Amino acid sequence: MNALETTIYQLVRERNLPNASLAALLETANADALLFSAADTVRRQVYGDEVYIRGLIEFTNYCKNNCYYCGIRRDNQAAVRYRLDKEEILACCTEGYALGFRTFVLQGGEDPFYTDERICEIVSAIRGAFPDCAITLSIGEKSKESYLAYYNAGANRYLLRHETADAAHYGKLHPETMRLQTRKECLFHLKEIGYQVGSGFMVGSPYQTTQNLVADLRFLQELQPDMIGIGPYLRHGETPFRAFSNGSLPLTLRLIAVLRLMFPHALIPATTALGTIHPEGREMGLKAGANVVMPNLSPVSTRKLYDLYDNKICTGDEAAECRRCLEQRVAAAGYRIVTAVGDVKKEV
Repeated sequence: MNALETTIYQLVRERNLPNASLAALLETANADALLFSAADTVRRQVYGDEVYIRGLIEFTNYCKNNCYYCGIRRDNQAAVRYRLDKEEILACCTEGYALGFRTFVLQGGEDPFYTDERICEIVSAIRGAFPDCAITLSIGEKSKESYLAYYNAGANRYLLRHETADAAHYGKLHPETMRLQTRKECLFHLKEIGYQVGSGFMVGSPYQTTQNLVADLRFLQELQPDMIGIGPYLRHGETPFRAFSNGSLPLTLRLIAVLRLMFPHALIPATTALGTIHPEGREMGLKAGANVVMPNLSPVSTRKLYDLYDNKICTGDEAAECRRCLEQRVAAAGYRIVTAVGDVKKEV
């Protein structure tokens, strides 16, 4: 058994490695086959061959923030902005429910138009119409009081990627008005309230080092999230980072596998970004340990406008078409989509 094989077996047994060993594992492709196999074994031990689906509703592409990597950043004057009202969001949920979705993910930029009152009204309406479904919000940094209001209205999951756990690196990706400490505080507030919390990071973002990635893994160990979403950095032509290269697919897959071994019970999506960077990227993500996919339930008329990065896939598919396509792809990869709320399986 060589050193890398020994490292992987240690990771399987102990769910942890020294920083130097983690860095070495991330920096080489020599053990990928064994790493992916080990991750798939662990995910099957916990979740079998089940893949949970989440219905994604991208309800606004307005954003007050100016993150240097994001296509819907405030200063992108080329963006065509839109907002969905409550009735339009409920229509997306109604269509999704008929297709078997039992989790709805409301994702949008940090749009001041959606006051706490409006968000609570929308969440309450979804909860009333679909009491057997999970409601996930992904709308950025808010006060603890706001998070509590959404929770009391019926939201029970929240996604907030930390993007990078290194403060200096965070400062290179965001304007001075944004602080990593604020992002971390939000995540811990969400946990305190009782949400199922998701976090995660970009892989291959500008100026990122292997040490930054190790710091991301350490922060996740501290946070212990229920969901971990990662994907390759993908550039957008209307951002300050337009000249940077996209992130690495192999490194992203390697990190998914490492995350599965470190967090056996986590819900880990095979993201749209994976499918954008490679035609079979999501299937590769599943084989590396992911167990969630998030088809788009947004109106076809707005999908191309929620333009976080260039060449995003599935912008023209009807929801039913997208659902059928994903089901076939997941089956071909050796897994099966299940229509369930898909809560995280807590460790006993």
